[in-house]
Amino acid sequence: MATAKEKKEEVKASLKILRAELRKMHLGVTEELSLPEPTEVKKLMNQMEELLVVIEPKTSRKSKK
Repeated sequence: MATAKEKKEEVKASLKILRAELRKMHLGVTEELSLPEPTEVKKLMNQMEELLVVIEPKTSRKSKK
């Protein structure tokens, strides 16, 4: 089982990657006036879901379903 410190570092690294990808996507939309590929959007959504699994306790996830 990961310690709180390890979880925190994992979350920070994941958020850093997500922010970079979202910035790149945002620039494409605003400056180049092009929409991102659906596969790229799905990939980012999956990464966010994986991050939620790390952040939310198991009991909280069960109650939301």
